[in-house]
Amino acid sequence: MPGPTTVPLPSPELAQWVRSVAADQDPRVTDSTPVVPLLTYGLPTRPIAPIHSQVYICAGVIVKIHGARTVRDHLTRRVHCLAGPDIDRLWIQPLIFGPFEAPDHRLATIWPRVSVLGTIDTPPWPEVGVLLAKLHRLPIRDNPPRLGGHTRLERAVKYLHDEQPDLAWLAAIGRTLIEQLAEPSRVTFAHGDFHLGQLGHTPLRRSWKLMDIDNFGIGNPAWDLGTPATFWASGLLADEAWNVLLDSYRDAGGPAIPASGDPWPALNLPTQASALIAVTQHLINNADPEATAALVEVCRRLARD
Repeated sequence: MPGPTTVPLPSPELAQWVRSVAADQDPRVTDSTPVVPLLTYGLPTRPIAPIHSQVYICAGVIVKIHGARTVRDHLTRRVHCLAGPDIDRLWIQPLIFGPFEAPDHRLATIWPRVSVLGTIDTPPWPEVGVLLAKLHRLPIRDNPPRLGGHTRLERAVKYLHDEQPDLAWLAAIGRTLIEQLAEPSRVTFAHGDFHLGQLGHTPLRRSWKLMDIDNFGIGNPAWDLGTPATFWASGLLADEAWNVLLDSYRDAGGPAIPASGDPWPALNLPTQASALIAVTQHLINNADPEATAALVEVCRRLARD
């Protein structure tokens, strides 16, 4: 059975570069401080991390080298937005408010090392619902870019078309979704790639905050409920957990779904997109075949419904 993709240790040159960057933020860093790659392989509610970026832990900091296709202007605007009023209480704040040059013509950002949700921890669904609702209700300011979910969907469809001929039907569904999601029915701040692996807290504070800004921006807030909805629809997230998430989101005034009644009309298209993206991630990373097959079946069923 194929296993998940592993992340190699950084080269000595890259490790030394990470140390030099980290040392400016943490005086404990020395020439021998370990540089450890971070990759979350997850339970169903924590999708496999993308392979297009690298994240390294060094002492008390995290250095993220963003994907080669990252747009500097978009990343700069995303980081800048995090310092805005109220949003700074919802998001782990960077140590430097802007991207900087990394090896191989890449861009990097640097963040404090935080505690993340463990695989044996009970997911904090009530807190998640409130956190997302608060983000979605913030006034839009500081010129954020569009959510990255649309770009991720386009890349997923291209991968399916080029690399997975047996899933040509799914690529066709994806092309239709690209058109259907081009103009959002509502526009708010949103995370853009939310799952439980995007939660963290500083050592002294237990309140959960959001992480990972690669897809943060403005667009339909229903994208942020798409991944949990995908795993609920596939039977990989229990009804109780899903209902707690929806109830807490609604109670906090979240605008992505109606305050009462069936949420599915608002969630259907973003959930289809999230499911297609999740299938692609699983295929690229040689993930659990059973989970992959379950996600493929969700895509088939949602498109039919």
